[in-house]
Amino acid sequence: MTTFPSPPSRMRNAIMVSLLLTPLVSSMLAMQTAQAHEYSALIKAKKYAEVERAISSKLATDANYADALVAKVDLILITGKVAQLDEGVKIAEQCIANNPKNSECHEALGNVLGIKAEKGGLMAGISSLGKIRDSFKTALALDPKNFNAAHSLMTFYLEVPGLMGGSHSKAKDVIAETRKVSPAAANLLQAKFDLKDEELEKAKSGVLAVNSSGNPVIAQLQNEIAVDIAQTFVKEKKFLDAEKMFREVIQRFPDSAAAHLGLGRSLQEQGKVKEALPHLEKSLSMENTGAVLYRLGKTWQALGDKTKAISYFEKALAYTPAVSARTRADAEEQIKLLK
Repeated sequence: MTTFPSPPSRMRNAIMVSLLLTPLVSSMLAMQTAQAHEYSALIKAKKYAEVERAISSKLATDANYADALVAKVDLILITGKVAQLDEGVKIAEQCIANNPKNSECHEALGNVLGIKAEKGGLMAGISSLGKIRDSFKTALALDPKNFNAAHSLMTFYLEVPGLMGGSHSKAKDVIAETRKVSPAAANLLQAKFDLKDEELEKAKSGVLAVNSSGNPVIAQLQNEIAVDIAQTFVKEKKFLDAEKMFREVIQRFPDSAAAHLGLGRSLQEQGKVKEALPHLEKSLSMENTGAVLYRLGKTWQALGDKTKAISYFEKALAYTPAVSARTRADAEEQIKLLK
């Protein structure tokens, strides 16, 4: 399962490549592995306490049960328990030691090492790159249909500088190997490659052309890459293009919290504040994040409701993991102005 998350969330630092290697923590485990483990449905439903109980019960009778160990790592990453990252590494290594042929165990190690490196600073990130890459390579070698591992490995090659192991030719090799087992998954990886290559329109048409119905793993990969493309339009301040792309994503994936958030922001940036509000509220109902709380603060501020605006800004500031420094500074400034 890949957590890059988002995720989350999640992740574009060329040196701290690790973030890119863990597809989004909201994103960071927004995606499921090719052979989803038995706890995946509960995790997707965000029933974390229930997952904790089920894992503990299973490990009490079988301390090396692979699915339970992988799920335990997932929970550490999803819930942002930075203090437990070292424990997560040990759990993933235990999983590998006792289940060396299990693709997800190796993928879990790559995921947790990636987040740990990102949190640990420059030297930690550089020293971990080889092990992160090799974890995803092994995961993919063990299961060529682990498309999350393929995505993570390709992202590694695209984002890491050449002197540190990055390689566009190796990224293309990952696409070529994936094509042997799934043309649809390969086309999605190609769209991600085109996005990195600044071929935005080509990436857009490529990702939207894939029919992922009937395959939840490929569908989630399509959702994530399509959102990435839409967010690139946002970064380039092409808000109408971003709006159109996010609408395309929502048409295919109506339960995509990231797409509703992105659409809300795109509308907000165009001055369509009332139209933005229901999409931001929809995103919040599916996934509570600092980003959506901040955007709701901006929306209510524009609509003239100071009380609600301050409330959402304060919630965004109190949210864990913390919002970006830029977002925090703006939220604090807006609270001062509103009071």
